[in-house]
Amino acid sequence: MTENALGKPSRVSELAAVLRGKIRRGEYRPGDKLPTEALLSLEFGVSRTVLREAVAALRADGLLLSRQGSGVFVQEPPNSKYPPLRDLDQTRLSSVLELLELRLAIEGEAAALAALRCNPEQEETMLSALRLVRTEIESGRMAAKADFALHMAIAAASGNPRFGEMLAMFGPDSIPRTMIGAQMTRDPSYLATLDAEHTAIVQAIQDHDPEAARRAMREHLGHSQRRYRALQMT
Repeated sequence: MTENALGKPSRVSELAAVLRGKIRRGEYRPGDKLPTEALLSLEFGVSRTVLREAVAALRADGLLLSRQGSGVFVQEPPNSKYPPLRDLDQTRLSSVLELLELRLAIEGEAAALAALRCNPEQEETMLSALRLVRTEIESGRMAAKADFALHMAIAAASGNPRFGEMLAMFGPDSIPRTMIGAQMTRDPSYLATLDAEHTAIVQAIQDHDPEAARRAMREHLGHSQRRYRALQMT
Protein backbone atom coordinates (compact mmCIF):
# COMPACT_ATOMS: atom_id res chain seq x y z
CA MET A 1 0.00 0.00 0.00
CA THR A 2 1.31 3.46 -0.86
CA GLU A 3 2.41 5.44 2.16
CA ASN A 4 3.18 9.09 2.64
CA ALA A 5 6.27 10.46 4.33
CA LEU A 6 4.69 9.89 7.78
CA GLY A 7 4.11 6.21 7.07
CA LYS A 8 0.32 6.57 6.81
CA PRO A 9 -1.52 5.18 3.79
CA SER A 10 -2.36 7.85 1.23
CA ARG A 11 -5.96 8.67 0.37
CA VAL A 12 -5.35 7.26 -3.10
CA SER A 13 -4.17 3.87 -1.82
CA GLU A 14 -6.94 3.75 0.80
CA LEU A 15 -9.62 4.37 -1.81
CA ALA A 16 -8.03 1.93 -4.26
CA ALA A 17 -8.10 -0.73 -1.52
CA VAL A 18 -11.78 -0.03 -0.80
CA LEU A 19 -12.74 -0.27 -4.47
CA ARG A 20 -10.63 -3.40 -4.90
CA GLY A 21 -12.43 -4.96 -1.95
CA LYS A 22 -15.84 -4.17 -3.42
CA ILE A 23 -14.81 -5.88 -6.65
CA ARG A 24 -13.50 -8.95 -4.82
CA ARG A 25 -16.70 -9.24 -2.76
CA GLY A 26 -18.87 -8.98 -5.86
CA GLU A 27 -20.41 -5.65 -4.94
CA TYR A 28 -19.10 -4.51 -8.31
CA ARG A 29 -19.24 -7.38 -10.80
CA PRO A 30 -17.52 -7.79 -14.18
CA GLY A 31 -19.47 -5.74 -16.70
CA ASP A 32 -20.87 -3.35 -14.08
CA LYS A 33 -20.46 0.35 -14.69
CA LEU A 34 -19.07 2.30 -11.76
CA PRO A 35 -21.16 5.17 -10.40
CA THR A 36 -20.31 8.63 -11.69
CA GLU A 37 -17.32 10.53 -10.37
CA ALA A 38 -19.66 12.93 -8.56
CA LEU A 39 -21.42 10.11 -6.73
CA LEU A 40 -18.22 8.25 -5.84
CA SER A 41 -16.52 11.44 -4.62
CA LEU A 42 -19.53 12.15 -2.41
CA GLU A 43 -19.77 8.57 -1.16
CA PHE A 44 -16.11 8.31 -0.12
CA GLY A 45 -15.51 11.95 0.77
CA VAL A 46 -12.58 12.43 -1.58
CA SER A 47 -11.69 14.84 -4.33
CA ARG A 48 -12.08 13.88 -7.96
CA THR A 49 -8.29 13.96 -8.30
CA VAL A 50 -7.91 11.29 -5.59
CA LEU A 51 -10.72 9.27 -7.17
CA ARG A 52 -9.15 9.39 -10.63
CA GLU A 53 -5.76 8.29 -9.31
CA ALA A 54 -7.37 5.37 -7.45
CA VAL A 55 -9.21 4.36 -10.61
CA ALA A 56 -5.93 4.60 -12.55
CA ALA A 57 -4.35 2.20 -10.03
CA LEU A 58 -7.15 -0.33 -10.56
CA ARG A 59 -6.89 0.06 -14.33
CA ALA A 60 -3.21 -0.86 -13.99
CA ASP A 61 -4.28 -3.99 -12.11
CA GLY A 62 -6.63 -4.88 -14.96
CA LEU A 63 -9.71 -4.58 -12.75
CA LEU A 64 -11.26 -1.54 -14.42
CA LEU A 65 -11.64 -0.46 -18.03
CA SER A 66 -12.51 3.02 -19.32
CA ARG A 67 -14.75 3.18 -22.36
CA GLN A 68 -14.83 6.43 -24.27
CA GLY A 69 -18.08 8.25 -23.73
CA SER A 70 -19.53 5.43 -21.63
CA GLY A 71 -17.72 5.45 -18.29
CA VAL A 72 -15.61 3.07 -16.21
CA PHE A 73 -16.48 -0.63 -16.09
CA VAL A 74 -15.39 -3.58 -13.99
CA GLN A 75 -13.70 -6.29 -16.03
CA GLU A 76 -12.62 -9.85 -15.46
CA PRO A 77 -9.12 -10.20 -14.00
CA PRO A 78 -6.76 -10.26 -16.99
CA ASN A 79 -4.66 -13.28 -15.98
CA SER A 80 -6.05 -15.61 -18.61
CA LYS A 81 -7.13 -13.07 -21.21
CA TYR A 82 -3.82 -13.13 -23.05
CA PRO A 83 -1.11 -15.80 -23.11
CA PRO A 84 2.24 -14.83 -21.61
CA LEU A 85 5.08 -13.98 -23.93
CA ARG A 86 7.07 -17.13 -24.59
CA ASP A 87 10.57 -17.59 -23.19
CA LEU A 88 10.43 -14.29 -21.31
CA ASP A 89 13.01 -14.41 -18.54
CA GLN A 90 12.43 -11.43 -16.28
CA THR A 91 15.88 -11.80 -14.72
CA ARG A 92 17.73 -11.28 -18.02
CA LEU A 93 18.51 -7.81 -19.29
CA SER A 94 18.33 -9.19 -22.83
CA SER A 95 14.60 -9.80 -22.27
CA VAL A 96 14.20 -6.22 -21.03
CA LEU A 97 15.85 -4.90 -24.18
CA GLU A 98 13.82 -7.15 -26.49
CA LEU A 99 10.58 -5.86 -25.03
CA LEU A 100 11.73 -2.24 -25.19
CA GLU A 101 12.59 -2.69 -28.85
CA LEU A 102 9.13 -4.06 -29.56
CA ARG A 103 7.42 -1.36 -27.52
CA LEU A 104 9.39 1.34 -29.34
CA ALA A 105 7.98 0.11 -32.65
CA ILE A 106 4.42 0.20 -31.32
CA GLU A 107 4.10 2.99 -28.81
CA GLY A 108 5.56 5.81 -30.87
CA GLU A 109 2.68 5.48 -33.32
CA ALA A 110 0.16 5.11 -30.49
CA ALA A 111 1.35 8.41 -29.00
CA ALA A 112 1.16 10.16 -32.38
CA LEU A 113 -2.41 8.95 -32.92
CA ALA A 114 -3.32 9.96 -29.37
CA ALA A 115 -2.18 13.51 -30.17
CA LEU A 116 -4.56 13.54 -33.14
CA ARG A 117 -7.55 11.81 -31.55
CA CYS A 118 -7.61 12.14 -27.78
CA ASN A 119 -10.58 13.81 -26.11
CA PRO A 120 -10.71 15.73 -22.79
CA GLU A 121 -11.75 12.63 -20.84
CA GLN A 122 -8.77 10.70 -22.18
CA GLU A 123 -6.46 13.62 -21.41
CA GLU A 124 -7.69 13.60 -17.82
CA THR A 125 -7.09 9.84 -17.63
CA MET A 126 -3.49 10.36 -18.78
CA LEU A 127 -2.97 13.19 -16.29
CA SER A 128 -4.38 11.07 -13.46
CA ALA A 129 -2.04 8.24 -14.40
CA LEU A 130 0.92 10.65 -14.53
CA ARG A 131 0.03 11.98 -11.06
CA LEU A 132 -0.21 8.42 -9.75
CA VAL A 133 3.31 7.64 -11.02
CA ARG A 134 4.59 10.68 -9.13
CA THR A 135 2.68 9.75 -5.96
CA GLU A 136 4.08 6.22 -6.01
CA ILE A 137 7.65 7.41 -6.62
CA GLU A 138 7.42 10.05 -3.89
CA SER A 139 6.30 7.27 -1.53
CA GLY A 140 9.45 5.29 -2.36
CA ARG A 141 7.71 2.63 -4.41
CA MET A 142 8.78 1.22 -7.77
CA ALA A 143 5.63 2.62 -9.47
CA ALA A 144 5.78 0.02 -12.25
CA LYS A 145 2.03 -0.60 -12.32
CA ALA A 146 1.30 3.12 -12.32
CA ASP A 147 3.86 3.56 -15.11
CA PHE A 148 2.12 0.81 -17.10
CA ALA A 149 -1.27 2.48 -16.49
CA LEU A 150 0.08 5.68 -18.03
CA HIS A 151 1.26 3.85 -21.14
CA MET A 152 -2.09 2.05 -21.35
CA ALA A 153 -3.91 5.39 -21.09
CA ILE A 154 -1.87 6.73 -24.00
CA ALA A 155 -2.60 3.62 -26.05
CA ALA A 156 -6.33 3.97 -25.31
CA ALA A 157 -6.24 7.60 -26.42
CA SER A 158 -4.96 6.50 -29.84
CA GLY A 159 -8.51 5.52 -30.73
CA ASN A 160 -7.30 2.13 -31.95
CA PRO A 161 -8.05 -0.58 -29.36
CA ARG A 162 -5.42 -2.89 -30.84
CA PHE A 163 -2.62 -0.80 -29.33
CA GLY A 164 -4.07 -1.34 -25.88
CA GLU A 165 -4.55 -5.03 -26.56
CA MET A 166 -0.90 -5.38 -27.51
CA LEU A 167 0.28 -3.62 -24.35
CA ALA A 168 -2.11 -5.68 -22.24
CA MET A 169 -0.51 -8.80 -23.69
CA PHE A 170 2.89 -7.53 -22.54
CA GLY A 171 1.48 -6.70 -19.10
CA PRO A 172 3.00 -4.57 -16.32
CA ASP A 173 6.12 -6.76 -16.41
CA SER A 174 7.07 -4.97 -19.62
CA ILE A 175 8.06 -2.01 -17.46
CA PRO A 176 11.81 -2.64 -17.08
CA ARG A 177 11.97 -1.84 -13.37
CA THR A 178 9.89 -4.94 -12.62
CA MET A 179 12.48 -7.16 -14.33
CA ILE A 180 15.74 -5.94 -12.92
CA GLY A 181 14.67 -4.88 -9.45
CA ALA A 182 14.95 -1.48 -7.82
CA GLN A 183 18.58 -0.59 -8.54
CA MET A 184 17.65 2.68 -10.21
CA THR A 185 14.51 3.62 -8.31
CA ARG A 186 16.44 5.39 -5.55
CA ASP A 187 18.53 7.51 -7.91
CA PRO A 188 17.08 11.07 -7.83
CA SER A 189 18.53 11.97 -11.23
CA TYR A 190 16.98 8.87 -12.81
CA LEU A 191 13.59 9.61 -11.26
CA ALA A 192 13.70 13.23 -12.39
CA THR A 193 14.59 12.13 -15.92
CA LEU A 194 11.78 9.58 -15.95
CA ASP A 195 9.24 12.20 -14.87
CA ALA A 196 10.50 14.68 -17.46
CA GLU A 197 10.17 12.07 -20.22
CA HIS A 198 6.64 11.11 -19.21
CA THR A 199 5.65 14.77 -18.93
CA ALA A 200 7.00 15.53 -22.40
CA ILE A 201 4.90 12.74 -23.93
CA VAL A 202 1.70 13.84 -22.22
CA GLN A 203 2.34 17.51 -23.01
CA ALA A 204 2.83 16.78 -26.72
CA ILE A 205 -0.42 14.82 -26.77
CA GLN A 206 -2.23 17.68 -25.03
CA ASP A 207 -0.75 20.06 -27.60
CA HIS A 208 -2.16 17.81 -30.37
CA ASP A 209 1.31 17.60 -31.91
CA PRO A 210 1.67 14.07 -33.33
CA GLU A 211 5.30 14.45 -34.42
CA ALA A 212 6.33 15.74 -31.01
CA ALA A 213 4.37 12.97 -29.27
CA ARG A 214 5.94 10.28 -31.46
CA ARG A 215 9.41 11.75 -30.88
CA ALA A 216 8.90 12.07 -27.11
CA MET A 217 7.73 8.47 -26.79
CA ARG A 218 10.53 7.12 -28.94
CA GLU A 219 13.08 9.18 -27.00
CA HIS A 220 11.66 7.87 -23.71
CA LEU A 221 11.86 4.23 -24.77
CA GLY A 222 15.17 4.79 -26.56
CA HIS A 223 16.65 6.31 -23.42
CA SER A 224 15.38 3.30 -21.49
CA GLN A 225 17.20 1.01 -23.91
CA ARG A 226 20.44 2.91 -23.39
CA ARG A 227 20.04 2.96 -19.61
CA TYR A 228 19.51 -0.78 -19.40
CA ARG A 229 22.24 -1.59 -21.94
CA ALA A 230 24.60 0.32 -19.68
CA LEU A 231 23.65 -2.07 -16.87
CA GLN A 232 24.90 -4.97 -18.98
CA MET A 233 28.34 -3.37 -18.96
CA THR A 234 28.51 -3.13 -15.17
